[in-house]
Amino acid sequence: MSLFTETAAWVEDEHRMFADTAHKLFSDELAPNTEKWAEAGIVDREFWRTVGAQGVMGGAVPEEYGGFGGGIGFDAITTYEQGRVGDTGWGYGIQSIVTHYIMAFGSEDQKKKWGPGLVSGDIVAAIAMTEPDTGSDLQNVQTFAERDGNHYKINGSKTFITNGHTADIVVIVCKTDRKAGAKGVSLIVLETEGAEGFRRGRNLRKLGMKGSDTAELFFKDMRVPTSNLLGPEEGQGFYQLMKQLPWERLMISITALGFIDFAIEQTVAYTQERKAFGKRIMDFQNTRFKLAECKTKAELLRSFVNDCIGRLEAGKLDAATASMAKYWGSQTQNEVMHECLQLFGGNGFMMEYPIARLYADSRVQMIYGGTNEIMKELIARSLDV
Repeated sequence: MSLFTETAAWVEDEHRMFADTAHKLFSDELAPNTEKWAEAGIVDREFWRTVGAQGVMGGAVPEEYGGFGGGIGFDAITTYEQGRVGDTGWGYGIQSIVTHYIMAFGSEDQKKKWGPGLVSGDIVAAIAMTEPDTGSDLQNVQTFAERDGNHYKINGSKTFITNGHTADIVVIVCKTDRKAGAKGVSLIVLETEGAEGFRRGRNLRKLGMKGSDTAELFFKDMRVPTSNLLGPEEGQGFYQLMKQLPWERLMISITALGFIDFAIEQTVAYTQERKAFGKRIMDFQNTRFKLAECKTKAELLRSFVNDCIGRLEAGKLDAATASMAKYWGSQTQNEVMHECLQLFGGNGFMMEYPIARLYADSRVQMIYGGTNEIMKELIARSLDV
């Protein structure tokens, strides 16, 4: 199976070769360790460097900052191929998001400073948006940064931060002007090593995605150089977030497609081997019809995802369409996981079978990146004009 449709206009030979490299790498180095890292609650740091050495994180980064100078389609391939081997522990999605924030809004010095490390895996990134009392309503974050000479003094806390325990840099969504609403939001990059006033909390226990280290972060009079502000001036953070959210939301849909393809493959193989009442489970009409429905949903999603990638490559993916992709992809993902797990019977409830983990890992896709209810509201706003 592949991310691509036969008629996807954005796909070139370089994309197909890149996909082959990523699939082999993840099959050899990621899939065999997924369960181990889920038990540990964190992915080995060396794996980041292994992936970096193969160039799999640098397809969409300009050459002068350590990448290959391609478009966002290369990041789409990496995202899909991770899902295609059934993994959610490795925090590549956040790495890609942060990389694009820095490439889009960082100064030349910032891009040269952090870009090569993000591509090589020597730098692991996180983005700190959610707070204990603030989720999708980012204009109302309470974390505050005030100038203190040539530094910012930052106070506040964040939660549910992917890569929170391993991150070398964290893009913090904070207020630099508490009275200005959305116009008072700024993005400031924290370099975690040796940062006074910075503390990582516990590795949060989650329903799924257990290999992904997910932390609380605390800032108490934490000093960060003013040169770490993303963008030429304060107050640009909300605009920057809105510009990058379409990629984050499309990425969730791409992950969903990878998971769906993996789940269908696993379920077909199981139902061809398992027998009941003297025949294969695959030979029952209910099984065949359920798998036919799942496969149809996968192909419909694949076509929509490829259309969205093409739009994003052309700079034409609007917020409403990205919201549709996120909502529909994650909804379809959970529907397919439900049907596939059912076809495994009692074994589907056992964690020895990947489908059980896929089922648990899928649920959060309907929540993070903006809940599906918020996605529907954004879609509805595009109609009510």
